[in-house]
Amino acid sequence: MFIGGLSKRTGVSARSLRYYEQQGLLRPRRRASGYREFEESDVTAVRRVRILLASGLNTDLIREMLPCMTEEGATLAPTCEEMAQDLKLERERLSRSIEQLEAARTMLSAIIHAGETITSGAGRDG
Repeated sequence: MFIGGLSKRTGVSARSLRYYEQQGLLRPRRRASGYREFEESDVTAVRRVRILLASGLNTDLIREMLPCMTEEGATLAPTCEEMAQDLKLERERLSRSIEQLEAARTMLSAIIHAGETITSGAGRDG
């Protein structure tokens, strides 16, 4: 199938599919005309890429992990032990980022609240 067909089958734009190819996540055959030709297995590969991207992984890590992933119901499961370890490390990195974002949100809320107090007149000498 051509890129338009893969786009329709996966709901992913042709531009994104070209990006996936550029990042080494897809490897379509090229016809003599230069057209990309995708296999049925590329539909599955795109679905897996989308799941991993939604999980917060970058394309470099996804490229390494794709060969070690299998379908487990509606999600993916690592089949290589080292990939499972990499996923755990990535989860820890995400947890740290979440903690930092939550602290920033708390600080921003305090600043907003202090500003509302001042602008409502509660903080003015009168």
